[in-house]
Amino acid sequence: MTYSFEQLHSFTMGMLTKIGCPEDQAKTAADVLLSADLRGVDSHGVARLSGYVRLWEKGRINATPNVRVVHETPSTAVVDGDGGLGLVVAPFAMKVAIEKAKIAGTGWVSVKNSNHYGIAGYHAMQALAHDMIGISLTNASPLVAPTFSQERLLGTNPIAVAIPAKDQPPFVADLATTTAANGKLEILQRKGMDTPTGWVQDKEGNPTTSANGVKDGGALLPLGGDREHGSHKGYALGSVVDIFSAVLSGANYGPWVPPFVAFLEPDPNPVGEGIGHFFGAMRVDAFRPADEFKAHMDNWITRFRAAKPTPGNEKVLIPGDPERELEAIRMKDGIPLLDPVVKDLTELGERFGVKF
Repeated sequence: MTYSFEQLHSFTMGMLTKIGCPEDQAKTAADVLLSADLRGVDSHGVARLSGYVRLWEKGRINATPNVRVVHETPSTAVVDGDGGLGLVVAPFAMKVAIEKAKIAGTGWVSVKNSNHYGIAGYHAMQALAHDMIGISLTNASPLVAPTFSQERLLGTNPIAVAIPAKDQPPFVADLATTTAANGKLEILQRKGMDTPTGWVQDKEGNPTTSANGVKDGGALLPLGGDREHGSHKGYALGSVVDIFSAVLSGANYGPWVPPFVAFLEPDPNPVGEGIGHFFGAMRVDAFRPADEFKAHMDNWITRFRAAKPTPGNEKVLIPGDPERELEAIRMKDGIPLLDPVVKDLTELGERFGVKF
């Protein structure tokens, strides 16, 4: 079934205000969630709304946080999210990074005491309107086994970078540092399908294609899948995200990051506060004139688009192309939701008196 952006946005706002979010924060959170659905990252959109509500019911999300800067220099800051929705905390922190970049040329903000912040790309893209390059990182629940490990010590720990162009659409890279994000397993579980090889290992550390492999005690694998295909590089990238997001800010890192699911309790001996994020904003004209840079970005993009595709492939894509094209389609034709998601949201709405 398909639903309009407006319908899903209104429902999301209604649910978030029901749990106590101020209207402006509920709108910000709904904007972030629906951006995922529009861009085809269905695992991080409204399908996760009930997960946030369950965390609120467990007292693990503060619906009325006092999000604030607790330490800063002219170009850096640490933000305390006060246990709020990451969907609210992250836009606040990215705005701080942008404001610092306006003055200092670059702005860098590390965040503690937050929660899951939606898709990384949304936050990085906030810099584009200011002729800035945006960077967005976050750590996440430990579902990933480092190369050669049976233990789950890292999250999917995404990296997003958004770079403005002139006449061409912006370059937007948004990727997990694992072979696949956990949300993709959730989608396969709903469809009753297996995973491709290289996504998951079982609890003994052996390869598996079960979409329930992580639920059954296994782990997601770093980008690359195994050592022969470069998993040590994905492991290293995920580690950098963890350190920048949490060790730098005072959030929990590694196996101490609190789980997104409400039925699992956080570690009773945390090493920090909540989940951590890291944001960067770089003013293009701090390096060269913005128009000159963006004209060369157009040239870069145009040349890569003109690359001769391999047999069986239509064209070479630029990071951000599939999401941008899908966003235009879904804004016009609606956002498709799987039946289990519709059922979940309908029941959620009935429980709180918000019509879905």
